[in-house]
Amino acid sequence: MHRTRIKICGLTREEDVRAAVNSGADAIGFVFYPPSPRFVAFERAAELARLVPPFVTTVGLFVEPGREFVETALRHVPLQVLQFHGDEREADCVGFGLPYIKAARMRPGLDLLKYAASFPGAQGLLLDAFVEGYGGGGETFDWSLIPGNLPMPLILSGGLNTANVGEAVRRVRPWAVDVSSGVESAKGIKDAALITDFVAGVQHAHG
Repeated sequence: MHRTRIKICGLTREEDVRAAVNSGADAIGFVFYPPSPRFVAFERAAELARLVPPFVTTVGLFVEPGREFVETALRHVPLQVLQFHGDEREADCVGFGLPYIKAARMRPGLDLLKYAASFPGAQGLLLDAFVEGYGGGGETFDWSLIPGNLPMPLILSGGLNTANVGEAVRRVRPWAVDVSSGVESAKGIKDAALITDFVAGVQHAHG
């Protein structure tokens, strides 16, 4: 079994970046969606990104942004991967010179294979629960809805926390897991102990 990669998303403070990096996270995410309580301005994200050492990936999360908005983000923040969380099309996600991953908000009736096929340029498909708003809702979804023959790496999100991530890794065998609210003491405020326990839960699931 491969080693499940770990992304800690929605970081807003220096101490949270350090906690994620020191715990062994593979990637950290900055939310560039103004309505989110985890939103960070580009200048702030640039400050936080300077704390990220080599070989930890910086990811920018966007929800139906205009191209100029993404391009402005890239001028300010040293991002390595783009993550699109809204109703974007393939054409909206490409052309920025960076790989991208596409989120799917899981709900009954969603043909995930058809959805994945409509984003042939994506380097991964992130599965999240369908909630009001975008991301960080703390809700899980029925993992049995995930087909076993997705054409790209699967990133599991949606309601993951220290109590259920081990079971999630064992049952779904995702390429990576993505957590935000599950390691928070308040919206946008991460808890270093929860981050450490979450990473340990993933690692122990490999048995």
